[in-house]
Amino acid sequence: KGVVQAKTPDDLRNIADFLIDKLENGVIVLAAVNDGKVSIIVKADKKSVKSGVHAGKIVKEISKLVGGGGGGRPDMAQAGGKNPEGIPKMFEAAKNILSAL
Repeated sequence: KGVVQAKTPDDLRNIADFLIDKLENGVIVLAAVNDGKVSIIVKADKKSVKSGVHAGKIVKEISKLVGGGGGGRPDMAQAGGKNPEGIPKMFEAAKNILSAL
């Protein structure tokens, strides 16, 4: 998990793709802030998806904490929000969701 420098949602997706390729098993949660708006991506590898992870459900839940919404597939999901101050709580919620799986 982490906040990264990404000017566009495409940049954020490219960073997530690069990082997920380095993991053998895992889930990546990234956020970027540009012009006061939050972009979020959740990406899960195939093993995590098989074990029950659904990136779309995770991003839908955690994006509420940054005043936004989103969704996606089991392996990749994106969201946006308007409240960068909520990012620490968003990461904590993601950690709790993943720990419960």
